[in-house]
Amino acid sequence: MRKFFAFLVSVALLMALALPGVAAPQYLMMATTTSTDNTGLLNVLAPAFEKATGIELRWTAVGTGKALELGKNCDVDILLVHAPNKEKKFVEDGYGVNRREVMYNDFVIIGPPSDPANIKGLDVVSALKKIRSHEALFVSRGDNSGTHTKELKLWKEAGINGLDKEKWYIQTGQGMLNTINIATERDGYTLTDRGTFIKYEANHKGTPPLVILVEGDKLLLNQYSVIAVNPKRCPKVKYDLALKFIDWITSQEGQKVIGDFRLMGKQLFVPNAAKQ
Repeated sequence: MRKFFAFLVSVALLMALALPGVAAPQYLMMATTTSTDNTGLLNVLAPAFEKATGIELRWTAVGTGKALELGKNCDVDILLVHAPNKEKKFVEDGYGVNRREVMYNDFVIIGPPSDPANIKGLDVVSALKKIRSHEALFVSRGDNSGTHTKELKLWKEAGINGLDKEKWYIQTGQGMLNTINIATERDGYTLTDRGTFIKYEANHKGTPPLVILVEGDKLLLNQYSVIAVNPKRCPKVKYDLALKFIDWITSQEGQKVIGDFRLMGKQLFVPNAAKQ
C-alpha cells in the first residue's frame, strides 16, 4: 500500500511539473578548483545561494586549466577559478564575460619539520633555489591547475628550468589534497594554497606531518575570480542564472558567507569583491 501511495505521489508531481506555469527546479553548473571543493567552502556556499535565490548550485572540481576548457566547450555555465593570467586570456578570447574577483588567500610551501633543504623563513625564490641545490624531493600537482601554474611561475622567477628531467621533482597529476598526501608519504616539499593546508591540518587534528615553512611573500598571493561563460559562444548556457550567482557571491551576503567560513577557528578565504 505504501509503495502504491509513493507511486501516486510521484505521478502527481510529474504531472504538476508538466502543467503550464509550473517551473522545473533551476540549477547552475559550475567548474571550479579542487581547493574550493576540498576545503568544504562549496558545501557552505551552495545551500546559502539556493536559499537566497532558489537556484541549485552543482559543480565539478578540477584544476583551473581543465575548468577553463570545460567553459570553452560549453559544458558549464560559470567558473570559479584562480589563475588570473589564464582567466584574462579566456575573457579576451571571447569565452568568458563578467569576470569578478571574489576572494583570496595565499600559497605556502610546506614540508617535513626536519626541513632537509633548510628553507624555513626564506622568501619563496631563495627557498626554491635551496630545494634545487639540495635536490630535496618536491611534489608538484603537474595538472595545469591554478596552483601548478603559480608553481611554474615561481620556479621561473628562481631561474630554474627543466624540472621534468629532475629525479627529485615528481608530478602527481592529481588535486591538491591528494598531492599533499603523496608529499607526506614521500617526506617531500610541495606548494599548496593555505585553505587546503588548513583542511589537511584539520584532518590530522592540528598536528599535520608536513608544516608551513615558507609564507608571507608577496609573490604568493592567491586570487580567486568568478567568470560567466559567454552566451554568444555557448547559446545554451544559463547566462541569466550565472549572473545571479555573480551578483550574489559579490554581494554583502555572499561575501559574509566566505569570510565566516572557518576550520579550527582559522579563516580559509578573505572576501575582496568590494575593492573593485
